[in-house]
Amino acid sequence: MEYSIQELSRLSGVTTRALRWYDQIGLLKPGRVAENGYRYYGEAEVDRLQDILYYRVLGVELAKIKECLDDPSFDRLTALRSHLSALEAEHERLEKLIRSVKDTIGAEERNEKMRDEQKFEAFKKQAVEQNEKTYGAEIRTRYGDAQVDEANAAMMNLTQAQYREWNELGQEIQIRLEAAVQAGASPEGEDGKAITQLHRRWLTLVGPRYDPARHRGIAELYVMDERFTAYYDKQVSGCARFLRDAVVHWAN
Repeated sequence: MEYSIQELSRLSGVTTRALRWYDQIGLLKPGRVAENGYRYYGEAEVDRLQDILYYRVLGVELAKIKECLDDPSFDRLTALRSHLSALEAEHERLEKLIRSVKDTIGAEERNEKMRDEQKFEAFKKQAVEQNEKTYGAEIRTRYGDAQVDEANAAMMNLTQAQYREWNELGQEIQIRLEAAVQAGASPEGEDGKAITQLHRRWLTLVGPRYDPARHRGIAELYVMDERFTAYYDKQVSGCARFLRDAVVHWAN
């Protein structure tokens, strides 16, 4: 079956403007263009658009999606299984948050006072479980079970104030990375130094005693593992590499 651009827009929920942009950047070319300039999309293009939307839901930027889909080694079934795993993890995360909200509502309705620890337990547990599911095998292989278990325990033992600081540090690191990359700053400059110091604080809140070599090793993972790269590059490409280069230069 073949769809015009308007028909594909209605089918997928993607605006015609976005579809034209996808065509312009080479992300999704129509199957054919009629003499009058109208775009038409066939089964292969519909499948590719579905793949694009799966990646977008997971926060992957368009340039990275194009790189993945155009890779000769790209296997759609493998990618779909990876998407399913990620979406199931997100579903599990949301279910835990829903339970936490329900518990809070119940406590409010019964005029009960929840302990501060209870209020943030679900968020901390979710962070630990998500990290284990996504990166557990790699970091355990690289650093050993003892260090990873220690970091997980440290996360669960964070006070309310420490947990808030950990979250805020992560957000500040991301904001500063994006600003530095967009400004064309050097990882060896003052921006890189400040980001490295923030990242060091972020790590030591939930990790063992600071070790510069370990810090540099973790930073290397950000460019070696595409999942780490996708996390830091979700809005601005090059953030993961900037962070790695900054840590390599400034960690001591």
